[in-house]
Amino acid sequence: MKRIAARLKPRPLPPVSVPCSRPQPPANVSSSSLLSEFTKLCHQQDLPRAMKALDDLETHGLRADPAVYSDLLNACLSRRAAPLAIRLQSHILSSPHSPHTFLLNMLLSIYVKLRLLPQARSLFDEMPQRNVVSWTTIISAHANVPELSHNALHFLVSMLRHGVTPNMFTYSSVLRACGCVSHLVQLHSSIYKHGLESDVFVRSALIDAYSKWGLPQEALRVFDEMPTGDLVVWNSVIAAFAQNSNGHEALHLFKRMKRAGFDPEQSSLTSVLSACTSLALLELGRQAHVHVFKYHQDLILNNALLDMYCKCGGVEDANTIFTRMADKDVVSWSTMIAGLAQNGYSREALKLFDSMKDSSTQPNYITLLGVLFACSHAGLVEDGWCHFRSMKKLYGIEPGREHYACMLDLLARVGKLNKAVELINEMGFEPDGAMWRTLLDGCRAHKNVDLAMHAAEQILKLNPQDAGSYILLSNIYANAGRWDDVAGIRKVMNEKGIKKQPGCSWIEVGKQIHTFVLGDGSHPQINEIKIQLESLIQRLVRAGYVPDLNFVLKDLEGEEQREDSLRYHSEKLAVVFGLMNLPKGQTIRIRKNLRICGDCHLFVKLATKLEKRTIVIRDPIRYHHFHDGACSCGDYW
Repeated sequence: MKRIAARLKPRPLPPVSVPCSRPQPPANVSSSSLLSEFTKLCHQQDLPRAMKALDDLETHGLRADPAVYSDLLNACLSRRAAPLAIRLQSHILSSPHSPHTFLLNMLLSIYVKLRLLPQARSLFDEMPQRNVVSWTTIISAHANVPELSHNALHFLVSMLRHGVTPNMFTYSSVLRACGCVSHLVQLHSSIYKHGLESDVFVRSALIDAYSKWGLPQEALRVFDEMPTGDLVVWNSVIAAFAQNSNGHEALHLFKRMKRAGFDPEQSSLTSVLSACTSLALLELGRQAHVHVFKYHQDLILNNALLDMYCKCGGVEDANTIFTRMADKDVVSWSTMIAGLAQNGYSREALKLFDSMKDSSTQPNYITLLGVLFACSHAGLVEDGWCHFRSMKKLYGIEPGREHYACMLDLLARVGKLNKAVELINEMGFEPDGAMWRTLLDGCRAHKNVDLAMHAAEQILKLNPQDAGSYILLSNIYANAGRWDDVAGIRKVMNEKGIKKQPGCSWIEVGKQIHTFVLGDGSHPQINEIKIQLESLIQRLVRAGYVPDLNFVLKDLEGEEQREDSLRYHSEKLAVVFGLMNLPKGQTIRIRKNLRICGDCHLFVKLATKLEKRTIVIRDPIRYHHFHDGACSCGDYW
């Protein structure tokens, strides 16, 4: 029995080495020394050792002073150590006492700055107490995320229901997230209720919000309600009009700001230049440039000047600025390359691209777009293919939709329509209406009826009301003698109520914009303009001008009616108005909403030679600089 018992007696297990995740502190270490060491490490922002010391505190059931934790939280933020911040949150919330709100607010702010919105929301929901800082932080976090910005207003409503009064930072944040004008009006009322309408941050945010919703006059009303002693608010109201394409008011406010004793900043100057750019108002841009001369011209301002002059047709001024720039970045080079191309100087744009490469500046997506635009508007097929095919290989840039559109335009212009179709088929995305329209225009120029029908069909699938496509297809049918098809198109247009968008041209004379629309006789000088236009046309006819009827709807109007339609195209009216009202020697500058037609192009060329004037016309695609019977586009557009 003793033997059996001995056999059944459990044998002692061999010793096993158990790894320890951290060294245990000696039993004789005092609480004060542990807290002192932890405090020192937090103050030094020695994050790894401080976190180990935090483990020791927990082992001994100790808690440090809240100010010490704030040092540790700052260390987590500076090193973007999100896991350690989450670990610290667990420690803070495990305290038997209610944690200090300012510590939880710090944690909340860290999560927001590290873009950990789910953690921020979770912590916000756990907070036993929330003050104005807590609410403002969570509102700001949601306002900065477009797809979640609608929640910012919900949080504001909840904040008010909890009896917490918003401050200037709360309203500044929630105004950025305003989802509609009615909400904006309600917020404006709430701001008055809480007496914050005079706060600089709130006024600036209100002005920005009204501007975003296309209400610059409301923004100006907020601005004018009380004297403004802060440059931030001035910059906001100037930007409001600049962003809503009111360059004259933006420049007027800029001058008001100067008279009020404020020195302009980069942001106010770039806003004014942006307004001039969007309106293509060169003379207004030159006035703004005078103010830039008085300010330190850094790279950002010089690039804004370049952009303004290029897009306002002042390519000579742009080239002067570009040449004098001590520092140039990829934006400078790209702006100048695109500017030359859009103003009809394609070969100069390509030469500048070669200079850019020699300067060791790496081209970007926009640079290559300007290069391909230059190729397409000069008919440089081989150069275009070379640059397009080398984008990925040489620069690591994947061709985008805009690059493909330029190549389609290039191929369609030179009549390589089958190649254009092949390119459409090899794209990694569906062609849009503009691409099919490019192909359709190429079919018109090169008389490919079958492909034109296919292109028009695709356009009308995407936009059944596209009047331009009906007009183009009708004229293609007419050129091919397919009159039944022409009549069929007119019938469809009549049944669907489709009318061609009327041509509209703008010209600035005496700081006032004058508008001309085909068929509109509302201009106060229209009768005199028509008389002068008839006289000019007669002189041009004697010089060899023959109206090109390819640019009106064929076989559907009499010959005389079609000539009348061409005669009163809006750009012709604007040209004659400019000849009548601008001093001799001054360039006539016109903007158009539609691409200039071949007949008007010929008309303006001959007019510049006859009248010895320079005329610049900007259509939605490019600038045409007419002088002495020639155009910068070389008749290739």
